[in-house]
Amino acid sequence: MKTFGNKGITVMEIMLVIAILGLLLGIVLPQFAQMREKQSLWNASEEVMSAISEAKANTLASVDSSEYGVHFESGAVIIFKGVSFSPGAPDNEQRGIIAPATITSVTLGGIPASSGDMYFNRLSGLPSLSGVIEVATPSFVKTITIHPTGAVSAE
Repeated sequence: MKTFGNKGITVMEIMLVIAILGLLLGIVLPQFAQMREKQSLWNASEEVMSAISEAKANTLASVDSSEYGVHFESGAVIIFKGVSFSPGAPDNEQRGIIAPATITSVTLGGIPASSGDMYFNRLSGLPSLSGVIEVATPSFVKTITIHPTGAVSAE
């Protein structure tokens, strides 16, 4: 007569599988959070650079025979019509920056602040102010430079 052992999973095997899964999650989750943060920073930086480029393009194309500028604030970038920013103006085009990324520093014309404005000259396409915009997440910072020529670069 044949005897067969108990078939099934023991408590020890279940605990081993749970320990291995816990270890894998402990390694993967921080990497995933860091990757998500980097992507958020990249998206916010691209949004800022895109808004600057669009304002310059609208100015050079003389859309509505006007200059266009960009207002920078912590959670948004706003393209405005004219040479000065007016909150609530119907022509303003707001582009939000998705958390955890924020604009942490705006240094235009050598003056550091938490927000700021610049516009492009209608005839030359040169910016009214050049400077640096810092976009950051809790762990990373990206610097966007508006050059005196109107070119935009990111580091």
